[in-house]
Amino acid sequence: MPKLTVTDTEAQLLVAIEEARIDAAIATRFKDRLRDIVLRGRKPVRLDMRRVDFMDSSGLGAMIAVRKALPEALPLVLEGLTPNVERVFRLTRMDTVFDIPPAATQQE
Repeated sequence: MPKLTVTDTEAQLLVAIEEARIDAAIATRFKDRLRDIVLRGRKPVRLDMRRVDFMDSSGLGAMIAVRKALPEALPLVLEGLTPNVERVFRLTRMDTVFDIPPAATQQE
């Protein structure tokens, strides 16, 4: 089971991903678990991704499925992207689909 830490505040759900990799080995379980969390919460979501150092196309597909499952009006903000993960979003142009604030990438 993918490790996720959820903090439910009045205004939003804060979800910290406690995995170093989101790849084919865990993508389906990750997608199902995260989708359940965000749909149950029915509020804006902030994903803390600072521990994720690797994401492949399966992981990206899981993230897209979660975004599609959320109502359009509810934001899904990605924070703390490592350079490797940020590159995946940028190269696939998914950085235009997801809300990734400029301060979301870690400076190394």
